[in-house]
Amino acid sequence: MFPSAKSFSPAIIYRKLPAPRLSLRRREALTGLAFAAIPLAGMAVFFVAPFIVSVWLTFRSGLGGAYFVGLKNYRDLLASEAFRLAVGNTARFIGVGAPLLMALSLLVALALMTGLRAKGFFRAGLMLPMVIPSASVILFFKVIFEQNGTINNILAAHGMAAADFLNSGRAFYILLLLYVWKNFGYDIILFMAGLSQIPADLYESAQIDGAGPLRRFFRITLPLLTPTAFFVFVMAVIQAFKAFREIFALSGTFPDRSIYMLQHFMNNNFQNLNYQRLGAAAFLTFIVIFAIVGALFLLRRRAGDYEL
Repeated sequence: MFPSAKSFSPAIIYRKLPAPRLSLRRREALTGLAFAAIPLAGMAVFFVAPFIVSVWLTFRSGLGGAYFVGLKNYRDLLASEAFRLAVGNTARFIGVGAPLLMALSLLVALALMTGLRAKGFFRAGLMLPMVIPSASVILFFKVIFEQNGTINNILAAHGMAAADFLNSGRAFYILLLLYVWKNFGYDIILFMAGLSQIPADLYESAQIDGAGPLRRFFRITLPLLTPTAFFVFVMAVIQAFKAFREIFALSGTFPDRSIYMLQHFMNNNFQNLNYQRLGAAAFLTFIVIFAIVGALFLLRRRAGDYEL
């Protein structure tokens, strides 16, 4: 017997249909967005919006960006001797400091991984600069290298002329020493973590096949250490840009020409209320850093990883 038309009413059919449910992936995405909403809103208000406003001001001039000037601020910036000096010193510092830091950190990490005694003591000692306050580090370097510091007192005691370390070309090498000493331990720990992931069987097999220490290093260690080395290099570049705090505390607003960095240039323009030039310098720096990091990630992706 056929059911009556009353049993097919829309209300009954609606009640019998299952309620639509969100997929697990969509629910997880919505939950993640809900938790990230406040941080994303804060980033948009305090980082993204000011960045957009500062880029907009680089194309204007006058008090508060009164009138449009096009690329004039960028042309004036590139023609500035102070800006070119700051860019050159910053590139030189990163180009010398980052590879030097990586090479020394890798050498010490390899030494610590070869069964050196008191390994924990050396690890703690190398990590000590990371936990010492920057003010204490700067005070120590000033005591050593200032005009009336320890080194000049030793030179004077032996009848030698005092050297002005912080106001001459030597300041660049002092800054390199400070940068390497400050970040040395952190990179050693990273390299040791990467080295510990390489199976010892590979070294034993290579040694049985007659491979010497150098061949094992270039054929096994370096290829398998590529992901760690890439991360350490990116961190070394970031740490080089963050070295301005120590530079400023060590030498002030107007240091020697050899250590006049991009951050000095931006800080001086900020104090002079030249926000258009400051914004242009910051935007160009952002583009260069973004391009460099993007190229590194592209090379990293093309190189790939060695599978164990």
